[in-house]
Amino acid sequence: MSRLFGSVRAKATLGATVVVAIALVAAGAAVLLSLRANLNGQAGTEAERSAREVAADLSGGASYDRLRLDDDQRPVQVVDGTGVLVAASENLRRISGTGTGAVKPRAKRTAAPGSGGDATDDHGGGKGGDDKGGGDDSGGGDDRAGDGRGKAGRGRGAGADDDHSLEPGRIGAAVNFSEGSATLGGDTADYRFAAVEVSVRSKGALTVYAGAPLSAEQGAVRTALTVMLIGLPLLLTVVAAVTWRVTRRALRPVEGIRSEMAAITASEDLARRVPVPDTQDEVAGLARTTNETLAALETSVERQRRFVADASHELRSPIASLRTQLEVGAAHPELLDVTGAVADTVRLQRLAADLLLLARLDAGERPAGTRFDLAALAREEVSRRPGVTVEGASAEVVGSRGQMARLLGNLLDNARRHARSRVAVTLRTEGPWAVLEVADDGAGVPAAERERIFERFVRLDEARGRDDGGAGLGLAIARDVALRHGGTLTVGDARGGGALFTLRLPGHA
Repeated sequence: MSRLFGSVRAKATLGATVVVAIALVAAGAAVLLSLRANLNGQAGTEAERSAREVAADLSGGASYDRLRLDDDQRPVQVVDGTGVLVAASENLRRISGTGTGAVKPRAKRTAAPGSGGDATDDHGGGKGGDDKGGGDDSGGGDDRAGDGRGKAGRGRGAGADDDHSLEPGRIGAAVNFSEGSATLGGDTADYRFAAVEVSVRSKGALTVYAGAPLSAEQGAVRTALTVMLIGLPLLLTVVAAVTWRVTRRALRPVEGIRSEMAAITASEDLARRVPVPDTQDEVAGLARTTNETLAALETSVERQRRFVADASHELRSPIASLRTQLEVGAAHPELLDVTGAVADTVRLQRLAADLLLLARLDAGERPAGTRFDLAALAREEVSRRPGVTVEGASAEVVGSRGQMARLLGNLLDNARRHARSRVAVTLRTEGPWAVLEVADDGAGVPAAERERIFERFVRLDEARGRDDGGAGLGLAIARDVALRHGGTLTVGDARGGGALFTLRLPGHA
């Protein structure tokens, strides 16, 4: 179970599901907030429209009992400047979220006897037909008083609230919104209230509160939330299932590569290769790279096996010869070939040194960063070998002076073994490169053998007859040293016939 949940498939599926879940939750929250904001905005617009309609009636001089407050879906309150409810919807039973929690306007008030005032109530009802004093300053009768109508000629009653009904009021431009609840009849619901201020000279400053129901917004949000709560798990299940199947199909070649690599490890057969899928994706690239690595490993192991076999063979001959000479000398001291024993010992010493150097090069030993003059080193090596000429300008290189001396010595010894009469060393620079050439006037190297001679323990048949005891490691060591120094070593034809070995090394200004 732990292996299953620790697999790439499980991690990819879990990661994809978590990412999609986060994205869906964020998107759902944004949708819900946007939906709620839009529906709240619509409810606010409706509430403002209702409040302004009532405010317009008040501004036009309508009395409280003539206001349009009979909408069963729109709770309305009219509050005066002192916070007293002066008008409200008839079926309003409870309200919250507005300026006052009162639901019934103030009861009718009667003027005190002898005050000369009219009897009025909060609904604006007055004594119909009452005039404004029966006369003017000159004592003359007012032609409008006592006509049986007063200001009731507008059909709204002749109360004190209508004294200035012909003078329009002012409606405030600002709107304040709030949220609360109200009970209309027997139904309780949440509302969004809009508060609009209106100023009427006969009534003073008033505030109209009108509400629009939030049931549509709440229902839409609940529906959307329900859909999301049901759809989100279903969608995540689909995403997880699809991701699981897709990753399974995508990783199937990886499982094939893994099983084949396990079989190769068990069988130790480096000739086997992993299957390469018919795709151009990363898995196919992994398979190709794995096969390239197996091929390089097979070549390296085979090269190591040949190296060990050839080294054993090369060591067997001088050791056997030396043992024979020592055994003969032990039995017959007078027959001991001291010179041959020394020669075999020197040959063993050189072979051991060559094998040790190759082992260090194969291990990836980096050359030292010493700066030296390649021309001076070439003259020093030539001075130890008569019959070799050298010419050319100085050229500084960086690396191991000892390994480079070994390279030059191997090239010179090889050229002297195959030359008829002359070996020449030339040195020059070509741009950033230092170029050293070793030419001889021998038979040269056939084109088909020019790469093979750099392999270890390889000696051409013609060279084997003239060999003075070499094991076929000199040129292999020379090329490996050149490669470790970032250079190249190749062989071609000399101008006058013979072999031309060309060494190129990065120069140092």
